[in-house]
Amino acid sequence: MFYQITQYLKFLLKSTNQHGVHSPFVYNLITKCFYDKTNYPAYKNMSEYRKELINNKTQISITDLGHGSQKLKSNVRSVSKMAKYAGTTYFRAKLLYRIVKYFDSKNILELGTSLGIATHAMQLGNSKAMITTIEGCNNLSEFTKANLLKHQSNGITLINDEFKSAIKNLNKDSFDLVFFDGNHQKDSTLQYFEAMLASIHNDALFIFDDIYWSKEMTEAWETIKQHPKVSVTIDTFYWGLVFFRNEQNKEHFTIRV
Repeated sequence: MFYQITQYLKFLLKSTNQHGVHSPFVYNLITKCFYDKTNYPAYKNMSEYRKELINNKTQISITDLGHGSQKLKSNVRSVSKMAKYAGTTYFRAKLLYRIVKYFDSKNILELGTSLGIATHAMQLGNSKAMITTIEGCNNLSEFTKANLLKHQSNGITLINDEFKSAIKNLNKDSFDLVFFDGNHQKDSTLQYFEAMLASIHNDALFIFDDIYWSKEMTEAWETIKQHPKVSVTIDTFYWGLVFFRNEQNKEHFTIRV
């Protein structure tokens, strides 16, 4: 926790908003997506989905395949506490919805389904999107699959498998968006990043969750930024966005959202 606090203070000192951003692509993303204040009707649906989970006292035996939760140490956890302390926040879910909507992402991969809060938000962002989401914990996978079906979230394929083996068996079609939201370990994050590079196209977007989770996650983020295929990155503190646009010069942005 101390590491995250110190890194956040550093982030505040060097971060900016749209002012001083000379890239039209990034400027438009910030002003038309990040800072979009529209109260979309889908937000109510997203809020109700999350609140329902927060009110759900079901106990689930969890198998953590990565670092696990920093706040929830027991392997038997209530859906309510997971939604409160480990699930995607309402603020981030709304931003993810806007990103999918802004880029009209159609082929999406999510590594780390958890309770499906982010999955649900992305599906609302583009009702025509085909979303493949992978969850390593069998009990959590079964709960979330049933819950997403109950909410009529179509176009979602939930795979219960470890990320490494699931990635090997994925259809190699290009993904418009890959959301890396699980297994917050440096080596694993870099392995998944390298593995998914084979499925990118020029306008693809990778989003890495919790890039300041730990010192080693920040090291992974810095390594990803320097990769020769990466052209533009945006550090929002809790997420790192990665673009592969050949027409853009390599540039890194630190943006307050």
